Amino acid sequence: MKKQVLALAVAALAAGGAMAQANDTLAKIKASGVITEGVRESSGLSYTLGNGQYTGFHYDVCANIIKDLEKAAGKKLEVKYQPVTSQNRIPLVQNGTVDIECGSTTNNATRQKDVSFGVTTYVEETKIVVKANSGINSLADLKDKTVATTTGTTPLQTVRKQKRAENLTFKEVYGKDHSDSFLLLETGRADAFVMDGSILAALAAKSKSPKDYKILPDVLAVEPIAIMIRKDDPAFKKAVDDSIKAQAKSGELAKLYDKWFLKPIPPAGVTIGLPLGEATKNAWANPNDKPAEEYVTKE
Repeated sequence: MKKQVLALAVAALAAGGAMAQANDTLAKIKASGVITEGVRESSGLSYTLGNGQYTGFHYDVCANIIKDLEKAAGKKLEVKYQPVTSQNRIPLVQNGTVDIECGSTTNNATRQKDVSFGVTTYVEETKIVVKANSGINSLADLKDKTVATTTGTTPLQTVRKQKRAENLTFKEVYGKDHSDSFLLLETGRADAFVMDGSILAALAAKSKSPKDYKILPDVLAVEPIAIMIRKDDPAFKKAVDDSIKAQAKSGELAKLYDKWFLKPIPPAGVTIGLPLGEATKNAWANPNDKPAEEYVTKE
């Protein structure tokens, strides 16, 4: 009987130790010498080049974080890549499969109940793209126009909730995906396309005639994008935050932004041409992990 009790006690201690290490990512990666990075197959900030190769703005930010984690661990770390989707990224972080998710995840209050986020690295802005010769220069000019967005997204709902759009009437049309929505604009079936600014800039840059389009200055909504990590792991969060803050202070984040948004990028060598937004500049200057709900668009 005593032996059984002792065995149970040892097993409980072992399980407790395993659980503690699972919630102490620094200890986990130091012991194993491995860190698993969540990456996206196709996203504006993280995508694949094929053959197990990944790249993108957030990929590079995370590469720098991992270099700093190697210093903390006192050893070179083997990096394993785990492709994630919008549907499985949070569970894979929660269950320990992914140690650090470097895709394009919005930090919001609902998600903060299940996971944690590093300080914001990029603030996405919802914007409007139109034909350059359309005569449309602001949100107000969309009155009685046809406006496109993508099925399953919320930009037009966001627009309609704003005070400045109270008396703004326009017809809505929907594309099945972002390319289809842009095609509605390209072929004249829509006067404008509302979506994330980075997506609009990429589609315009890859179009047959990029000079035929312009992105309006109006910012309709903002969403903080951040590196996702496990919840209740203060040591690891501090290490991730410290690395991002150092990258911001040294100008490394600005260099990476220029590389991915203002210069030709692989695989096609297209230049996105999206200038650094004020909201992202402010996030770098004043590091924080505020959720999207605390970002309020003026007017």
